[in-house]
Amino acid sequence: MKAQYKQLPNGLRMIVVPMKDNPTVTVMTLVAAGSKYEDKEINGLSHFLEHMCFKGTTARPHGIDISRELDGLGAESNAFTGQEYTGYYAKGRAQHASRLLEIIADVYLHSTFPAEELEKERGVILDEINMYEDMPMRKVHHLLGALLYGDQPAGWTILGTRENIKKMNRDAFVQYHRDHYVASSTVIVVAGNVEPKTIFADIQKRFAHIATSRKKSKKKVVEKQKDPQLALEYKKTDQTHLVLAFRTVGRMHKDAAALHVLAGILGQGMSSRLFERLREKMGVGYYVRAYHDMSTDHGALEIATGVTHTRIHEVVRAIIEECRRMIDEPVSEAELKKTKEYIIGSMQMGIESSDDIAQFYGFQQLLDATMDTPSQKIAHIKAITSKDITRVARKYLTAARANLAMIGPMKKGDTFIEMMKDLG
Repeated sequence: MKAQYKQLPNGLRMIVVPMKDNPTVTVMTLVAAGSKYEDKEINGLSHFLEHMCFKGTTARPHGIDISRELDGLGAESNAFTGQEYTGYYAKGRAQHASRLLEIIADVYLHSTFPAEELEKERGVILDEINMYEDMPMRKVHHLLGALLYGDQPAGWTILGTRENIKKMNRDAFVQYHRDHYVASSTVIVVAGNVEPKTIFADIQKRFAHIATSRKKSKKKVVEKQKDPQLALEYKKTDQTHLVLAFRTVGRMHKDAAALHVLAGILGQGMSSRLFERLREKMGVGYYVRAYHDMSTDHGALEIATGVTHTRIHEVVRAIIEECRRMIDEPVSEAELKKTKEYIIGSMQMGIESSDDIAQFYGFQQLLDATMDTPSQKIAHIKAITSKDITRVARKYLTAARANLAMIGPMKKGDTFIEMMKDLG
């Protein structure tokens, strides 16, 4: 399974990953267009447009035409939007690779954004916003984003505001699609039991008329912080949901791999430090996890949990103590080895299927312009030492980088600021 890559003169990037004996194929288009590419008055448009692309094309006038054709092939399809990307894919039997590619190309290039469907989907998006408003476990991450980045694209939600969604019109969709869905911003990935030469030729045929205009860029994220920061949102709930986050670095920084392992030690797996302390010793927090969330030009090491409100102070203190321990005590070789194996195993299990492989290579190319293999990614993890962990812990797990977002029945948070100051 070796990924093959080609770039056309117009900037369109193509990746084919042949997976011999795999019965499925995934066709995926990725575009550098997400909420970070939006202005404030159109925040939410990238995600709304993603929904609208399946509502009709020039060749398939109605959304049901697309659905019926995909169902008739025994295929599944979906789309997703992030801050820096939007993706569309179809997955089905390998023998239908060309048909799936033609459908996804049609959806990506020739969506018509019917006005009547826009009005229907507007209600769906508003209900999606309402749904997440009712889910503190999810909404606390929106609160964290606003705390970290404030009034700039990185601090806005991907879904946008209700006010924006209510006023968006068809002209805005057409213009945004024209500005961003261009060759130089697009990566096409086909992974599965396919013949590369045939698929490369098919991609060139299906995307022959993609726009070649210059893409509009996103603004660079601005970060400013000197002291620990706190965001509280009062909500009458039995649990308080929280995320403690430390400003870190972007995807291509030399410290990224060490921060990934550091997050693993803290909160990945049932034997991780925070899982053992909160779940097994303290008997709180149904979920607790730590992860290194990275974008192209910034990142954050985040620790998330939800606990009974009456125990929130002792839980936050316990989390900060475990962060402090990462600074003060070297990680043993046994724990480091265990964590690396967990991370490597999770990664390998996460790239078993054709859609996983398509994302693995597609995101690297779109966001980083790289094509590391799984073996290369594993080598980066294996190279991390205990000294590396201590070094990045001391550099990033500091009070001056600490941010705490919480949703629950509390109105004051001075004590939490003081706790974060203990990180030094």
